[in-house]
Order: sequence, then C-alpha cells, then structure tokens
Amino acid sequence: MAARRNALVQRAAADVQSLPAPVGGWNARDSLANMEPTDAVVLENMFPTVSSVVLRGGYTKWATGMAGQVQTIMIYSGGNTTEVFAITSGGALYDVTVTGPVGAPILTGFLSGKWEYTNIATSGGNFLMAVNGADYALLYDGTSWSSITSVSAPIAITGVDTRDLHNIVLFKNRIWFIQKETLKAWYLPTSSVGGAAEQFSLQSVARDGGYLVDLDAWTIDAGYGVDDNLAFVTDSGEVIIYRGTDPASDATWALIGVWKLGAPVGERCMLKWGGDLLILTYDGLVPMAASLQSSRLDPRVSLSNKIQGAITAATTAYGSAPVGWEIVYNAKTNALWINVPVAVGSQQQYVMNTITKSWCNFTGWSANCWAIVNNDPYFGSDGYIGKAWDDTYADDNTNIATNTLQAFNYFGSRGVKKYFTRARASIFTDGLPAIFVGMNVDFDTANTTAPLAFIPSATGLWDIGYWDDAIWGAGNIITNTWLGITGIGYCGGIQMVTGSQQTQIEWASTDVVYQSGWAGV
Repeated sequence: MAARRNALVQRAAADVQSLPAPVGGWNARDSLANMEPTDAVVLENMFPTVSSVVLRGGYTKWATGMAGQVQTIMIYSGGNTTEVFAITSGGALYDVTVTGPVGAPILTGFLSGKWEYTNIATSGGNFLMAVNGADYALLYDGTSWSSITSVSAPIAITGVDTRDLHNIVLFKNRIWFIQKETLKAWYLPTSSVGGAAEQFSLQSVARDGGYLVDLDAWTIDAGYGVDDNLAFVTDSGEVIIYRGTDPASDATWALIGVWKLGAPVGERCMLKWGGDLLILTYDGLVPMAASLQSSRLDPRVSLSNKIQGAITAATTAYGSAPVGWEIVYNAKTNALWINVPVAVGSQQQYVMNTITKSWCNFTGWSANCWAIVNNDPYFGSDGYIGKAWDDTYADDNTNIATNTLQAFNYFGSRGVKKYFTRARASIFTDGLPAIFVGMNVDFDTANTTAPLAFIPSATGLWDIGYWDDAIWGAGNIITNTWLGITGIGYCGGIQMVTGSQQTQIEWASTDVVYQSGWAGV
C-alpha cells in the first residue's frame, strides 16, 4: 500500500523539460504528429539561425513618388559607377539611384513594366540592355537611353524584331535573347550590343514542344571558364544545356543534354547560386546539378522539400500570376527566398537560411520584384522602392508582427496525457516588445497566448558577463521569467506572438513545466 502511494505521488510530481527554439525552421511537409521538436508549424517573420530564431529586419522606403506598381529594378554597372532604375506598371522609367522622391520619369509610354536586363562591357563602353517582349529593346550607355530597332542609329539590331525578345542573358561575352512564345533563341556578335542577330532554334531538341521561358549561364565551378554552360528552360520543364563559344561552329559548340524537371513558375525562375543554378518549379526550388543527376520524383534534391506543402499550395493558387514570382539570394544575411505573389500588395517570401537550410515565412514586404544593390536587398512595390532587412526593425515605421508555433511535442510519452502549467522563454532584446506566450495542445493551432511580463536582467559584456546569466552584447537584455500557462493534452507546442518596432528580439529556448498521467490516465 505504501509503495502504491509513493508511486502515485511520484506520478503527480512536476516534470521540467527545456526545448531549444525552433531552429529547424518551418515544416510544411510532415504531419503535425511527426515533426522534429526543433521544427515549427508556423514561423512568421522570425528567421532561424544556428542557435536561435531572431526577428527579421524591417524596411524603409528608399525611393518614392512613382506612378503604379514597380515591376522591375535594373542596375547599371559602369566601372566605378552604379545606377539604379525602376520601371512601373504604368510604363514609366525612373532613376532611383538616390533615396527620396524621384521626380519626373526619364521615359514613359512602355506597354509593359516587366523587363529583363543584362550589363555588358564592350570596346565602345559599358551598357545596360533590356527587353520585355512588347516594346523595343532598351539600351543605356551611362548617359542616355535609346530604343534599339532594325533601323536605329548608331546602334541597331537586324534579323529579329526586338519587340519579340522577352528575356536576355550574357554568356561568353555574347548577348542572348529568347523570342517570346517560341522555341527560338537569338544571339549577337561577341562584345556587341548591336549588329545582325542570329537565330538559334531549339525546336528539334525540345521533345515536349511548347516555348522557352528562361535562360541563364550555368557556371559549375562558381567561376567563369571553359566549363560554363548555357541553360534553356521550356514551359513544360525541359532543361536544354549547351556548352561552347560560337553557336555557328560545330567545333566549338555542343549540346550537353536534355533533362526533364517540373514546369517552371514564372519567367524569373532561375538564379545563379555559387557554382549552381537554381530553378523554381512546381516541384519546388531545385538546384540544377543535383536535379540532373537524380530523378524528378526524388524530393530530396529540392531545397524547399521541407516546405513543399506550402510550395504546392502557393503554386496551385498563384502560379499563373504574371508578376511576382522570383528567387532572391542575399549573401549579407545568408538568406535565400522565394517571392510569392499572393496578391498585389500582400506578397510573401519563403525564406531559407543558407547555412542551416531552415525555412521561415516573411509577411509585410509587398514586393513585386527584387534587386541586390551593394549587398542590400531592395524591392519594388506600390509607387516606391523599399530597402529591406535593415536594422530599423520596423516596416516603414510600423510594427513587425510575428507568430511562431513550435512543433507539437509528446515530451517522451505519446500515450500519456499531460497537464502543462508553466513556461519560461529565454528571450534577448534591446527594448520592451509586446510578447505573448502560450501552450497549444493536441494539434490545436488557435492563438492561446498570454502576455509575458518583462523583468530585464543586467546587460552582460564579453569577458564580463557570465554564461547563462546575461547576454554577451551591450544594449541587450534577457528575460526568462516564468509564465503561467494552461493546457491538458497528450502533446503540446509552444506558441509565441510578438509585436514591436525598433526592437531586436532573439528567442533562444523555452522551459516547460508539466505533470504526466493527469486525470487518471
């Protein structure tokens, strides 16, 4: 009898378990019952790092006063000169190099605001060339803009109507184009922005037919050399790869192969990434090298495999959006993201930490298009250019709202009910943000949070503060006070909701107190 009483007392005793923050990132692939403890069901506006999750940077309006949605940002690189231009849905081109109101547009009257461009250095100077499949090709020489036609002077392109060219790339110092809604590519003489364009047809190579969507240089070794390839992608997902220098010479030009991937999403579906080429498809975000060595049916090659459920839902709902789909890489923040055009003004970004391969979801950046300027990301939105991921920790002077639901955890016993009573989140901050913490049980994803009371500790400095006592950084404080929570269930997931501006937030871990075998189970 005494032994039985002791067993009952022991069973009712509280257990404490410490959980790392959801550094494994957003999981939109596995069932709620089978996620790793460090995964998250929801991870919105919090970026997973190696040891914690942190509030993303904010954005400020860089250039304002443009009419319409900014759909293209172009960067001119002319030696020591860098200039930035924006083109809107209203068909106007603006100089956005300098922050502030833009003034009058440089050019107007374009039929489309969605352009593709490249820079090229020639004996005649440095040029930016752009095409959009509706207007004549544009050329900028660092001073003035001109439309390139078959009779324009002093530079013209013959052999093809430049209004039919809708994508462009520089390969082996030769400009290549795609002719819209065809399987035809065109190329110019080397080191030239004009002259006779030569046709390069892929009709006999593309077995599934259709038309070309995108093209890009694939540099296997992350540099430039003889092993560089030119990759074409069709609307059905065929990838056609060539290698060489002169397409007119069989001695220097060869077909490497034709592979089948998922159908591409959008016309900005390719991105150079180190020594690889990424392609955004309905099957996910796939690296070219791994994909061509594997099967389309192997989901492990996709960088976005862990959020494939979200990818599938987004491409099904918004895959036909004419503007918005794009892949962006920012080395400064070790972040790679997919721009998802949910709707005009409510775009999202599916963001991966390139070090840990963990994902999260950003909201609040209404981006139609992106560009990396001096290692900083900029996006085009409704009449303005936004500079993103800055250290204001505010979205145009408004709060950044976050929501995190950590993976549901059985705390070592799937078949035993628990009574959750308290939680202690370890959070570093340099202010007093609004933070709410709660415990969701048995796969309930509703908001169950309660406000967290801050009792800041002393700021620690490197070589002065003690481990587990204060953060090593001036200006930051730590809170790890206990909060009463309520929840009865077989499994539980910590939820955290925050709202703040001009305040950093870093979530390191959470301690959870619970009783097992509650209610006679």
